[in-house]
Amino acid sequence: MTTGYRIDHQDQMYFLTFRVVKWVDVFTREIYAQVIIDSLRYCRENKGMRIYAFVIMSNHLHVILSADNNNLSDILRDFKRHSATTILKLIQSEPESRKDWMLSIFQKEANKHKRNIKYQFWHHYNHAIELESSKFTLQKLAYIHLNPVRAGYVLDPTHWKYSSQRNYDRDHTLIDIDLLDF
Repeated sequence: MTTGYRIDHQDQMYFLTFRVVKWVDVFTREIYAQVIIDSLRYCRENKGMRIYAFVIMSNHLHVILSADNNNLSDILRDFKRHSATTILKLIQSEPESRKDWMLSIFQKEANKHKRNIKYQFWHHYNHAIELESSKFTLQKLAYIHLNPVRAGYVLDPTHWKYSSQRNYDRDHTLIDIDLLDF
């Protein structure tokens, strides 16, 4: 199993968690969640990222991913950079009642790390766990799809719009994914 929650094997499938710094509830607004959907779609269609599962919650997302070209870390870096930049621009340009509060948090977090310029949106770590068995993969798949239920947002995982549960149920989906076939 991967140690330290790093991506040690670029050719393997991983369960990952990306969280917004300070758990800021950014994705309560559809415009920001759509950036994540669009970014995932782009990475799948243009960068060789394989998406097996996802859920977007109010301040984080869980995914099961791999990369066709053994470059998962590179794809994730680009995904996080693009999505953060796009969301930050939207926060600044679109009507947003929480604008000053959010930007203040993102700026304070950026000041804690030398590699940031003005804002830090994503937490630097991805909480990557290599999926080494079918049983463990299915556990993580269930964890992802039940996340909105456990949070009390919905009673049925298929009712959560920003989840791949609908893909597995062959229902209306937001993006195509690579279905796990166990």
